[in-house]
Amino acid sequence: MDFGLSYVSAKQSADKALIAEEEKRKVVNRIVEDVRTAYWRAISAEHLLTGFQSLETRVIKAQANSRALRQTGETSPLAALTFERELIDIKKQIQRLERELVSAKFQLAALMNIKPGTSFKLVVPKRRMLDLDIKLDSTAMVEMALKNRPELRENLYEGKVNAKEADAALLRLLPGASVYASLNVDTNDLLFDSNWAAWGAKASWNAMQILKYPAMKSEIDAKSKLIDQQSLAISMAIVTQVHVARARYAYLRKSASTAAEFYNVQRKILDQVKASASVDVSSEQVLLREEMNTLVTAVEFDIAYADLQNAFAGVYSSVGLDPYDPAISTDMPVADLAARLRTLWRDRGDIDG
Repeated sequence: MDFGLSYVSAKQSADKALIAEEEKRKVVNRIVEDVRTAYWRAISAEHLLTGFQSLETRVIKAQANSRALRQTGETSPLAALTFERELIDIKKQIQRLERELVSAKFQLAALMNIKPGTSFKLVVPKRRMLDLDIKLDSTAMVEMALKNRPELRENLYEGKVNAKEADAALLRLLPGASVYASLNVDTNDLLFDSNWAAWGAKASWNAMQILKYPAMKSEIDAKSKLIDQQSLAISMAIVTQVHVARARYAYLRKSASTAAEFYNVQRKILDQVKASASVDVSSEQVLLREEMNTLVTAVEFDIAYADLQNAFAGVYSSVGLDPYDPAISTDMPVADLAARLRTLWRDRGDIDG
């Protein structure tokens, strides 16, 4: 009985180790997804803060000039106030974007395990909408998700652990048997033999286990039914998540494409304004306004692209595909590790890697 219980317990421990491995997969997937999002949002924050810092002095000067011209009567009070309102409105948009992005670089540093306060720069790769392409249809994605998602695998292993618990309950009903042998010595001089050998066998049976078994069997059966129902619920949730992830990706791809188009048009407007600008104040005001508008649209495109990157990662996370090669090791040099990840991601449609 003891051997049987130990064997069943070892099998359960092996299944629990596999459950822990699936938990690890979920954590790694979440970390990679969070790093991807934080990286692109940190780039957006740098773009915004650097751009606005270069314009801030000119904005303050333009507002002061506008007030001075209004007070001296050299320009229409309404025109001066309208221009100032536009500048303030754009500053509000910049501050709103800054509020969304201000913590992005700190979050990225925390995810990379960089000491707080450490200065680092981010490499900005080229961005094109065609760089992100899902190569799987919805049916294939659902099938893959039902095979690979860690939640379903955990549920499967829990079912195995529970089934082995039923075997353990039966083994506990069996009587235990043991053999023994010993050499004995006694210093009592009155004994006929002062040393002797003893051996034998004994059996024991805990009759209380028989009374406990029906309740234990009912508990195991109830848990088995619960695991089956959980499996159905998890399966339906996974199918829903796959379709939601695809729909979210499609929507954010269109949104990012629209933001890119808007940004390109705004840049062309700025180029036209620069080409026709002269030294008079009104042209300088128009140029400054369009430069600030261009900054806002650029950052809005950055944010839309960051959301698209997150959605792209979410699609592959929804089907349970690991974002890393199981053969890689954290002991590898960073350059080699990055190359392996880049190859894997490009094979999945992330051309930019």
